[in-house]
Amino acid sequence: MKELEHRWRDLGEFIRDQRRIGHLSLRKLSEMAGISNPYLSQIERGLRKPSAEILQQIARALEISSETLYVRAGILEEREGADLVAEIRRDPLLSEEQKKTLIRIYSSFCHENERGTAADEEELAHAER
Repeated sequence: MKELEHRWRDLGEFIRDQRRIGHLSLRKLSEMAGISNPYLSQIERGLRKPSAEILQQIARALEISSETLYVRAGILEEREGADLVAEIRRDPLLSEEQKKTLIRIYSSFCHENERGTAADEEELAHAER
C-alpha cells in the first residue's frame, strides 16, 4: 500500500514540476486539461488516482507524452531509452519557444513513424494473403 501511495505522490510531484517548467499556474493547467482546479491540486499532492484519460488530458496540456505519465502512474512499463520531451523541457539553454518547437518537431516525427510502421504492417499483411 505504501508503494502505491508513493507512486501517486511521485506522479503528482512530476506533474507539478512539469507545470512549473512550463510556467503554468495550477488554474491555467486545469483549464487547458479540461479538469477542475481542485481535482488537479489533489492529483499534484498525490491524493487522487487519475484515470488514463485524465492523464492523457494533462499530458496534452503539458505538451509531454501520455506514455511518460502512464509509466509514472504504473499503467505502462517503462521503455528503454530516455524521455526526450522531458529532457528538452528541462534544458536551461533553450528558450520556451525553442523548447516548444523542438517538441513539436520530435512529436511529428514520432507520429509519422508510427503511421509508417502501421502502414508497413498493413501492406505486409495484405501481401501475405
